[in-house]
Amino acid sequence: MQGFTTWLTSHTTDQDTTGELARLAAADPDWPEGPDKLETFTHHLESSGATRATLQNLTDAWVRYASR
Repeated sequence: MQGFTTWLTSHTTDQDTTGELARLAAADPDWPEGPDKLETFTHHLESSGATRATLQNLTDAWVRYASR
């Protein structure tokens, strides 16, 4: 199973909130590669000053990733 970052960045052309988050991650040189836990990515976004909407997009994308 591929990791979240790999899965997410494969969605950079999507025209939805997952695509928006994917483009953000792809452009962020400090985006974490792991560990593959939601908290890893939440912490990164929170420490970067992300909005609540971005954090919700992360949670939604994580649910989509985990359910595949």
